[in-house]
Amino acid sequence: MNIPAHVRTILRPGAVVTTNVWPAQARRVHVLCIGGAGMSAVARLALEAGCTVSGSDAQEGQFLPPLREAGARVYVGFAREQLPTDADVVVVSTAVRPDNPEVLAAREAGIPVVHRATALAGLIGERETIAVAGTHGKTTTTAMSVMALRGCGEDPAFAVGAAVADLGRNAALGENCAVIEADESDGSFLAYRPRVVLVTNQEADHLDFYETAENVTAAFQALVAGMGSDGVLVACADDPGARALAEAAPCRTVLYGNAEDADWRISDVTTAAAGARARISHARHGELVLELAVTGAHNVLNAVGALAACVELGRDVTGLLAGLSRFHGASRRFELKGEVSGVSVYDDYAHHPNELQATLSSARQVAGEGRVIAAFQPHLFSRTKAFAAEFAQALSLADTALVLDVYAAREDLDESVNAKTIVREYTGGDERVRAAGPREQLPGEVAALAHPGDIVLLLGAGDIVAESPRVLAALGARD
Repeated sequence: MNIPAHVRTILRPGAVVTTNVWPAQARRVHVLCIGGAGMSAVARLALEAGCTVSGSDAQEGQFLPPLREAGARVYVGFAREQLPTDADVVVVSTAVRPDNPEVLAAREAGIPVVHRATALAGLIGERETIAVAGTHGKTTTTAMSVMALRGCGEDPAFAVGAAVADLGRNAALGENCAVIEADESDGSFLAYRPRVVLVTNQEADHLDFYETAENVTAAFQALVAGMGSDGVLVACADDPGARALAEAAPCRTVLYGNAEDADWRISDVTTAAAGARARISHARHGELVLELAVTGAHNVLNAVGALAACVELGRDVTGLLAGLSRFHGASRRFELKGEVSGVSVYDDYAHHPNELQATLSSARQVAGEGRVIAAFQPHLFSRTKAFAAEFAQALSLADTALVLDVYAAREDLDESVNAKTIVREYTGGDERVRAAGPREQLPGEVAALAHPGDIVLLLGAGDIVAESPRVLAALGARD
């Protein structure tokens, strides 16, 4: 793996990871934080490859019962004795700390410790692969790509960072090609050597790891360069970062979007609660009609990106379009959690300003004459501080936006950054964007605001998802 010295990546050996090479004969695999969406995908692929799999996590989660049923030995909590003495490899995520007792035991025993992306690359092997990268939109576009290929009768390997009901699971080894959600947050996507790289967008984010926007760009450039001259970059023509990446790419490029010079050009987009429809123009394939069961202009973009990437693997356009039409969305991507007294409650993973803007714009279209009430939980102190003004601007698309305290995730507490950091940047002169009250009062606060016909959006990458049932209960208690 030849990674330029100036490119930041978690793959280099350090305090946790000991190698960026997947052991060729690995048959006994131990996975730390096995309950996460990405780590459970590694465990699933290893099981389907015939490996003996064990692992541990700090708490129970939705992905653990299926892994146990498939044969994995799973522990809750971390302890040295849980690491099998005959393990061939230990797989970690970026969130695993150097003082984890199972990491310490592995290093003392000389057992290789690799990052999740190295494991995925090793388990996928030499399959013809599409790597879906981008600051946002990766999960949905990866799942769409898998559904598109299934529409052609394919059974691709895949790993996606969320539960997707249409796929049946978040990972599978499949039979032929592969589609991987390529996480840019820590430079780990450089572990992959895909045939096609699909970039939905490329913006400054994850500055807690990269520090500068230039370092983010350098990582994307290294991913594209890693394909070699025979690879294909499929990039969104509407996104300045993705377009710039294409203009500098050392390989063939394919553009998609609404821009006039896009190879796959989108027009006549219509969206509603039941889905979306658009026309697509392509020099070789002519005029096409895309019909989706998910709403939003951003999902039309995601679908056309998936279509363009899958065509580069030589798949039939008609079958791909049919597969895309059967995609019903990923977990926590504008996911309807319930409706009470005419108020619809949605959950969404949006945690970047542009994601908020896309989700709120879709909600506005779906709400029609109703109002959009948003509750947003910022994710990471560093991201909140860096994009406070952009968050405030995006949240102003709601009729009322309540900003919760910051979800720290992997960062240490920073008392100087909180909900008011965003609220202070709102310049509308009213209380459209304001700090939420105490967390335990959020359901009642939302219920007091919502009227029949309104949409309530719970936004963020943290634990705000836990509020959905409580909000629905509070709405019901008013009757």
